[in-house]
Amino acid sequence: MTQTNPTSNKILPSSMAQIGITTKYTLLDYLRSKRYLAIFIITVFISVLLTVVIAYERPANIIGKPLDFYGGWWNGVVILIVLSGILFGGDAISNEFQSKTGYFTVPNPVRRSSVYIGKFIAAYAAASSIIAIFAVIGLGNGLVYLGFNVPVQFVESLLFSLFYLAAILGFSFFFSALFKSSAMSIIINAIFVLFVFSLIQGLVTGLVKIEPWFILTYAQTIIINIFTTPFPAHAVTAGGMTMYTATVSEGLAIIGLYFAVTTVLGLLLFERKEFN
Repeated sequence: MTQTNPTSNKILPSSMAQIGITTKYTLLDYLRSKRYLAIFIITVFISVLLTVVIAYERPANIIGKPLDFYGGWWNGVVILIVLSGILFGGDAISNEFQSKTGYFTVPNPVRRSSVYIGKFIAAYAAASSIIAIFAVIGLGNGLVYLGFNVPVQFVESLLFSLFYLAAILGFSFFFSALFKSSAMSIIINAIFVLFVFSLIQGLVTGLVKIEPWFILTYAQTIIINIFTTPFPAHAVTAGGMTMYTATVSEGLAIIGLYFAVTTVLGLLLFERKEFN
């Protein structure tokens, strides 16, 4: 569906077309950027290091054991998700204010929602390519030592990872829309995801002694725990202290809630923030 500018009678691109254009050029910017090169190098470095260690040591606890092999390899994916979310989403919206590109966008008949959604899709695509690279190299190693014996848990964990990535990006876009400074939005976002969530989770579990069901990082444990058979118990009490583990359904619900709430809040902030 197209729109018409009443002042010029020109046919304007539809919202979907605007999203597509924003996605295309933002994704190209990401793929050509130094930040993408940096996270790509980190991903390849981790992958090569794991490949060399496995080839040299041939650890008996994972060779010939698909669940242990892929579970051990996939341990590194969480940090890649977090770094990708921060790098690609941390300043996606705040940069519109800091670099003043938004000043040129606002006078034109371009919906802010189209810009926001287009940038989100581009960030998700760029970050997903990093996860895909790590997964492909892991599968390549698995084929060498295990043949085509790929456990279904690896596929499930990959899907959980991509879902978690969406939540991390939603959270990053929220902070990016909250601040007009790119540096501030990236720093605050990184502090929350890397430190604050873990600190709150530890305090809630240790001092308040309740399940930290409202913490995003609590839900991420399903990505690795899915490789454990049977799945870890939801609550284990030892020495008077109860340790909680998110179930798959609970983890997915937490991730989905964070994604929906933070993404919508970020969009609302971007829609209402003035370019001045």
